[in-house]
Amino acid sequence: MTDFTVDDEGFRFDGKPVRLLSGALHYFRVHEEQWGHRLAMLAAMGLNCVETYVPWNLHEPREGEVRDVGALGRFLDAVERAGLWAIVRPGPYICAEWENGGLPVWVTGRFGRRVRTRDAEYRAVVERWFRELLPQVVERQVVRGGPVILVQAENEYGSFGSDAVYLEWLAGLLRECGVTVPLFTSDGPEDHMLTGGSVPGLLATANFGSGAREGFAVLRRHQPKGPLMCMEFWCGWFDHWGAEPVLRDAEAAAGALREILECGASVNIYMAHGGTNFAGWAGANRGGPLQDGEFQPTVTSYDYDAPVDEYGRATEKFHLFRKVLQEYAEGPLPALPPEPRGLAGPVRAELTGWAGLGDVTEALGDPETGSGVPPTFEELGVDRGLVRYRVAVPGPRQAYPLGASGLRDRAVVYVDGVRAGVLTEESGTLPEPVAGPAEVELWAESLGRVNYGPRLGEPKGVTGGVLHERQYLHGVRARGLRLDAFEAPGAVATVPFGPVEAAAGAGDAGRTGLFRGAFSVEGAAGLGHAGLELPGWTRGFVWVNGFCLGRYWSAGPQRILYVPGPVLREGVNEVWVLELEDAGEPWVELGPGAPVRTGTPGVVQP
Repeated sequence: MTDFTVDDEGFRFDGKPVRLLSGALHYFRVHEEQWGHRLAMLAAMGLNCVETYVPWNLHEPREGEVRDVGALGRFLDAVERAGLWAIVRPGPYICAEWENGGLPVWVTGRFGRRVRTRDAEYRAVVERWFRELLPQVVERQVVRGGPVILVQAENEYGSFGSDAVYLEWLAGLLRECGVTVPLFTSDGPEDHMLTGGSVPGLLATANFGSGAREGFAVLRRHQPKGPLMCMEFWCGWFDHWGAEPVLRDAEAAAGALREILECGASVNIYMAHGGTNFAGWAGANRGGPLQDGEFQPTVTSYDYDAPVDEYGRATEKFHLFRKVLQEYAEGPLPALPPEPRGLAGPVRAELTGWAGLGDVTEALGDPETGSGVPPTFEELGVDRGLVRYRVAVPGPRQAYPLGASGLRDRAVVYVDGVRAGVLTEESGTLPEPVAGPAEVELWAESLGRVNYGPRLGEPKGVTGGVLHERQYLHGVRARGLRLDAFEAPGAVATVPFGPVEAAAGAGDAGRTGLFRGAFSVEGAAGLGHAGLELPGWTRGFVWVNGFCLGRYWSAGPQRILYVPGPVLREGVNEVWVLELEDAGEPWVELGPGAPVRTGTPGVVQP
């Protein structure tokens, strides 16, 4: 029987010492038809293992509505076909710059600060989820002939809390569910993090981007024996909307990788291939030393400045890493698979149809609710998307400042049908006062839930109230428009599209809405991945052939959205653009995408 074990000396496969050379690749950030190619790229770089998280909220967006947990099993089968081992990190919290750190909004909305603790009700929903998910892992453990060699208990818990009762319960639950391979934890190489996040009897690993010798020295204070492993070697970093792109010098990253291996340690390169935050699943962070300051939403691309870029191509960093890893390989490394093909030539998709946001919400939105105060997104069951709030300003009364307290994250406001401004968390009052009587609409959007730190699980929408002077306006009608309402086959067939020229004649209402168009790809030889640009558009979401590419935003730094090759088809392809703030030119442009990264100036500071 094949076995993978951990002892005082290191990792062993069937009793033979092994070093894990792993790379992170998240199955949910890569189109399924591209898994094989991306895994072949990892093997060609010199890796013998792949690591993935599992996002609970993707698979159970609403309680009891479990979706495609078999995707994890299919990915692990692809890993086995690629000749790699697998490390699985099922959470339930994953961070990963993913919406809400992978926790469903119905969980954080219900339990609040009780999540990730020993709370009995929270543990009950975790247990139910794990018993649903983990058969995908258990059936594919190495002892059963599969690729799974390690499973993580929780994730970077020492950066969040110190509930040892919860951690030990979770480790026990993994065992109860049939996980027999070694369990591990991962935390930053700091005493308080390792103290808070470690579990007696489980392998502790460290996460860092540089300073391997110093990091492993701290780890050794807490774990004197056993294998050393950097479970997240941050070879790049992620970007936030409205900020400068973050890139790491390829030579410096290769040097940091070499230092880890010179320590005799195993490594998991985070990320080996980052992929894309499709369908609005990107998370967010908070600035400041306590992660409770400035809101920082994450962009759609999760390229991560990784050695295999978002388009699946080898970068300068890939070739430098391959050179380092070749020295630790038992023989010649596999050849690189063929580079993915890009779209042959630029294509313009003319947008010919339009429907206003109000009409789109009537067709695809949830039922409208009425209450005294504005309900949050969580109370309405909205994870990704927007909510229209309606409230009346009584009158007659003189003009006073009008705003929203506790707004998360952004809202376009109309007063008596006329656009009055855009509110944000930092700027929550309209520039001009409002007199009564008046009818106010706020179209509020979540830009991604916090995935790390003490603000994890914070609610979205108008979390305080709508204020006129110091007076709350009560009697609020609210209606959610969830992104996944667009996923059902034929969903937009119910939307009353008119000609795009109608948007220009609709005044302020025509600046937003759902725009529809098409483009053609002639001949199968012309198919390949693409990069999509929206000249002059402000903020919203794009679909190609019903597949949601994710959020675009003129705030940058991302200007091009990745279109996976398998999404395109020969002949006519359909495009939808949901603009939430201010429409641009009546077309979108598709080309072969961003060029392959070569030199990468700038330094990551993880």
